[in-house]
Amino acid sequence: MPKMKRKSNKNRTRTVYPQERPDKKPKFEIRTDDTGFIDPKTSRKILEQAQLQQNELEEEFGLHDSSKMVGSQNTKLDLSGNFSDREADDGDHDDYDLLDENEESARDVYESFYEELKLNKEDERALEMFMMKDNLKRKSLSEYIRDKLKEKEDELSTMLNEEQAGQSGSNGTELDNRVVDLYRGVKVVLQRYRNGRLPKAFKIIPALANWEQVLFITEPDCWTAAAMFQATRLFASNLKERMAQRFFNLVLVPRIRDDIEEYKRLNFHLYQALKKALFKPGAFFKGIIIPLCESGDCTLREAVIIGSVMARNHIPLLHSCAAMLKIAEMDYSGANSIFLNILIQKKYALPYRVIDALFYHFYRFLNDRRSTLPVLWHQCL
Repeated sequence: MPKMKRKSNKNRTRTVYPQERPDKKPKFEIRTDDTGFIDPKTSRKILEQAQLQQNELEEEFGLHDSSKMVGSQNTKLDLSGNFSDREADDGDHDDYDLLDENEESARDVYESFYEELKLNKEDERALEMFMMKDNLKRKSLSEYIRDKLKEKEDELSTMLNEEQAGQSGSNGTELDNRVVDLYRGVKVVLQRYRNGRLPKAFKIIPALANWEQVLFITEPDCWTAAAMFQATRLFASNLKERMAQRFFNLVLVPRIRDDIEEYKRLNFHLYQALKKALFKPGAFFKGIIIPLCESGDCTLREAVIIGSVMARNHIPLLHSCAAMLKIAEMDYSGANSIFLNILIQKKYALPYRVIDALFYHFYRFLNDRRSTLPVLWHQCL
């Protein structure tokens, strides 16, 4: 019997049951933090940015509280003098992470600049003809501090005599003995400082109205190079430009010049302090570069080492133009040529006034009786 073919029903529906598939992993996995806290490194960065913004607001709107003085009622200090467990910001360690691990490579930066200046005896004699002969002997940092302390003692004794004589007025500049003892203890710490935390009493100095008077109690000429670097970092970020300029001129520059004169090279930490000072370019030029050029006794080695910081870092256009204008109007010296050459090689678009000043700076030597001009003058030209 023949088999019957089954008719196909195209309209017939068929139920399909979905097969159970294993759960797929999502493409993006959300990481959950059970603790809910931010790690210390991120917190430190957030606090640093907040501090920088606060400093900018203080400088722009004049929110800096200059009424704070050591010994006043508004200022509370821990006068115990115990610095072993002194609390400090964790930011003290950040800049050491940024320092070059190989100090020799960092020293090669400015030594390579100095090796490029190949001066023979004739060039040195030509430079001596243009150097100022009637320069007074420059003061070292220790001599300046001694003079400053002597001046303050004379001032206090004069005011004391006036008070005893019955004259009006009170002695508002005399510090409390406990405050003096406190910062003498800070001085001992800074004399042996290598790394780590700074005393909190030292950190509040930039916020004081009489910060210079308090600072010189710690005797900056006795600080270690690492302490000078941390102090420059602290004062450059917390002082206004005018006060930072005084710190650079009265504390940092004498220490740098003494170090170069004694060792014929600059300590690694002092070189890093110069780089930190450049974060306030206006104070850097007014407190370091311009006084060195005006003194007339800045050596070529000092100019090359300090100039290498300018050459390897960005400087705002307005500050560069103002410095070039000021240096071009000064009497010629080898250091002036080095600083001018470094600023010119940055190839900024200069205003006409600066270009005119540079033109007359070189043009005035056209009728100079000294026939031989130094090589540095020609390199700058």
